[in-house]
Formats: sequence, C-alpha cells, structure tokens
Amino acid sequence: MLGSGPRVLKTTTIAPAAAISRYTDFSREDWSALRANTPLLLSEAELSALRGVNEQVSLREVEDIFVPLSRLLNLHVAAVQHLYGARREFLGSATPRKVPYIIGIAGSVAVGKSTFSRVLRACLARWPDHVRVDLVTTDGFLFPNEILEARGLMQRKGFPESYDQRRLLQFLAEIKSGVPIVHAPVYSHLHYNIVPGAVQAVEQPDILILEGLNVLQSPLGPRDSSRVFVSDFFDFSIYLDADPGTIERWYVERFLRLRETVFQNPNSYFHRYAHLSEEEAIQTARQIWRDINLVNLRENIQPTRERAHLILEKAAYHGVERVRLRWV
Repeated sequence: MLGSGPRVLKTTTIAPAAAISRYTDFSREDWSALRANTPLLLSEAELSALRGVNEQVSLREVEDIFVPLSRLLNLHVAAVQHLYGARREFLGSATPRKVPYIIGIAGSVAVGKSTFSRVLRACLARWPDHVRVDLVTTDGFLFPNEILEARGLMQRKGFPESYDQRRLLQFLAEIKSGVPIVHAPVYSHLHYNIVPGAVQAVEQPDILILEGLNVLQSPLGPRDSSRVFVSDFFDFSIYLDADPGTIERWYVERFLRLRETVFQNPNSYFHRYAHLSEEEAIQTARQIWRDINLVNLRENIQPTRERAHLILEKAAYHGVERVRLRWV
C-alpha cells in the first residue's frame, strides 16, 4: 500500500560543467615532493650538453620537475609492460614481442620542446627498466620545401597540412607493431628542409619520445572509423604551455641569438637575416611570430592542449610553475 502522506523529492545539486576537471593541479612544490627518494638523475656537465639556444634549464628544474616526471613515467612503463605480458599469456604466445612505450610532446614554437625532450630522454634512460630511449621530431615528416612551394604552403610550414601525415602514421604503426628497425626522415634546421636520403634508424627502443608542434592534432577532415590520430599511438602525452606573450618574447630572444650564430653561416636558409640591425631583427621576428607562429598556436596547437595527459605551465623565467595531471 502506498503511503498517503505528501512525497518529499530529494534533489541533488550538480556542479556546473566549468567546475568539473579531468585534471589534478599541482604547484611546483607539491609536484617536486612526488620525487620521493628518487636521486638526481643528471650532472651539471650532462645537463649543459642538453640545453638549447635560449633554454637555460637548471639542475633545480631537473630535481623539481623532471625527476618526479621520470618516476611517474617509470611506473607507467612498468604497468604497460605488465599488461602486454598478461596479454601474451592470454593468447598463449611463447615469443615475447617488444612494444615500445611512446610519449608525445606538444607545444608552441619557442616554448622549449626540444630541450625538454632531450632532458627527459636523458632522465628516463637512467632507469634500469628502460635504458634505451629514442627521440624523434616530427620536423622530419614535413613535406620537402619543393612540395610545400608547389602547394603554396611555405608560409604555413608547421601547420597540420604541411606534414606527411600518412608517412608519420606508418612510422608509428611500425614502431608499435614491433618492427625491428624503423626509419624516420631527417630534417636540417640549417637548410630549413628535409635532408635527401638521410634517415634516423629506430631499433626497438624501450621508450620513444615523439616531439612536435601538432602531435595532438587530429587528421584533416571529419574523423570516422577509417581515420587514425597520431596520438592514438601514444601511451602518454605532454603539453608544454605558457602565456602567448611570454612565448613571443622567447621567440624574439631566440631569433636574436640565431642571428648572431647560425644565421651567420652562408649555407643557412636564414642567412639573409644575419646582417639586420637589432631593431630590424626584433621587428622581423615579431612579424614572423604574429603572422605565422601565433596563428598556428591559436588555430591548431593550443586547442589540443586538453587532450594531453600532462600539462606543464611555464613561467616567464622558463621554469615550470604549475603541473596538471589528467586522470581520465
């Protein structure tokens, strides 16, 4: 029998969507504490050889940011290796197949991806469980300049459409399939072009780091069952973030340094900038940044940030001040 009294409806307050996040935030201090008892993985001499043109990574940065990150990734690699072992047992496969763990690193031009990737590679290679760590950049998968020129894409170099996505996807598929030796094309920053016939041999590393502007970008056109993302091959992905105004300053500073060094080489694609005055060089760098790199950042790179497993937010002094770790 139903009760005759008035029914009281219980209500539940649902937080607005904006308040729900898949990420857990860490301050620099909180993240540093997660290193536990992990020792410092690099010496000052080793770190000095890894620094970039305008990236002064300190041992303190390695201690606070890279050591906890390498510990997290070490745990992830062990878990994935265990999963593959369980799968082999289920399938009754007596022959183990080595499947590299792939880490994708994304972010804007001049945000420090190259230096970050080199330092991370060196740190990860110090762990006994995965001493073979390879680093490949997506620059090698850009179309050669002659193709970009024929398609009118030279001013959009670095945009998604300037990459040979099919070749990149094939490279990653072969890596994940356990192909013994996979070749990646090589890019020359001096000549600003693919090096004809040159390849980087990747021979079944424990970990592969793939660094590039648009590694979290989806393929062009609508996605359907036949389309594959580059990031579908990633076991973990990292996005290096900073305020666009700060990145512009870093880009200009790097341009001025290159003007005094690499651009002085007569064989440099950018040798024409070597004799600019400092004021002219600053104006040129700012125009390139605003007309090309900032457009790419806003339209293609930054919108993929929330797809990363880890977001590292850098302050004006190049150090990471905030870490966001995705749980789902």
